[in-house]
Amino acid sequence: MTAPEPAAVAIAGSGSIGVAFAVLFARAGRPVRVWDPYPEALDRARAELANRLDLLARHGLLVEDAAPVAARVGFTGELGEAVAGAALVQECAPERVQLKRELFERIAGHAPASAVLASSSSAIRASLIAEGLDDAVAARLLIGHPGNPPYLLPVIEVVPSPRTDAAVAERAAGIYAEAGLRPVMVRREVEGFVFNRLQGALLREAYCLLRDGVASVADIDEVVRSGLGRRWSIIGPFETVDLNTRGGLASHAEKMGPAYERMGAERGQHDPWTEPLVARAVAQRRELLPLAEWEQRVHWRDEELMRLTPEWDAAPQRWRSLREGSGGG
Repeated sequence: MTAPEPAAVAIAGSGSIGVAFAVLFARAGRPVRVWDPYPEALDRARAELANRLDLLARHGLLVEDAAPVAARVGFTGELGEAVAGAALVQECAPERVQLKRELFERIAGHAPASAVLASSSSAIRASLIAEGLDDAVAARLLIGHPGNPPYLLPVIEVVPSPRTDAAVAERAAGIYAEAGLRPVMVRREVEGFVFNRLQGALLREAYCLLRDGVASVADIDEVVRSGLGRRWSIIGPFETVDLNTRGGLASHAEKMGPAYERMGAERGQHDPWTEPLVARAVAQRRELLPLAEWEQRVHWRDEELMRLTPEWDAAPQRWRSLREGSGGG
């Protein structure tokens, strides 16, 4: 007895992120239908899909040839055709509230009543998009914000609005997980969600350091690339400071909290790490890693960095070779 064909995913918008989602879901075995109202955009998307799949195949990141993966993706200028029978409609339109709202209103008129309606918005909250929409539509509408490109950065933020049905959010997380993503459920709507708030905090400070003459663009990028970025590719900011200080997060907050408070105040942001806040962070970290296992985890971190080192160190040379091979510039 053969397994049933997985339900289709519809992509509304054939720009770069739309094509990236098509790659993700087609690679995972789902049929995908990409919609765009502009024929020239669909032509560009077809070529981009082929290029991305060829590159993945070249790096051994497809479990099958590129051709059958590409064959799972259809392109259409008819919205009703794209969303018919879809389990998930992933909207990838430009970052404009009214445009997204009107598009979801149209999608809801054609998609199955069970379809998850997800926006790829980078900052707009689902509740803003859902304003004025029927409750039945708002209950199925949420944000599914990916890292870009999602077939290489597996995190995705699932951000429901207060009007979103909890079961819909869980269903969305399940569909994303089946495609190889790691869903993060964002518990409260905020502009920019988690990904872009963290990214924005670093970028704001980077601009300040450049403005104040502390370091150049190239040197700031080098600190992130060869320091923070290399470490953050295996552990996040809380685990980083937890493992950097014997005694863990509590010890780090005691030693470094005042300095970070002064640095924040210097930028007009007075958000001290209060005792209750530190206690909450410590409690969550100790659930994940008891202090008795701290040294073992530090050893694991160092070994992971050792495994990464040859690949990271080779990257600049590969980029130089690529530029020289294409004539530089």
